[in-house]
Amino acid sequence: MGFLEKLFGPSVPNITATELSDKLKFGKHPLVLDVRQPDEFRQGHIRGAKLLSLNEIYKRMGELSKGREIVCICATGNRSRSASKILAKEGFTVANVQGGMLAWRRAKLPIQKG
Repeated sequence: MGFLEKLFGPSVPNITATELSDKLKFGKHPLVLDVRQPDEFRQGHIRGAKLLSLNEIYKRMGELSKGREIVCICATGNRSRSASKILAKEGFTVANVQGGMLAWRRAKLPIQKG
């Protein structure tokens, strides 16, 4: 582990909203982990996403599989970047959606409410 990785944690790849959409349509179907708060999630989320708020990551990490890619998303990409780094440090294969749900909406991708 290098100095910067020790200081800032493991590097986590960013993917775009469109890349995530393509993975969900044609790929290996990663787990979409929405790390926003429940009220934000109800206002609109990606179909099939699992809600696990950033403040619950450590407590509920055992619910996640290390054998499946995880893609974290939040409103803008900041909380999901933090969640991604936490999960990567624990050995999960993870990516972060750059721009979060704002980018997803801008790309006019489908949103589920409730």
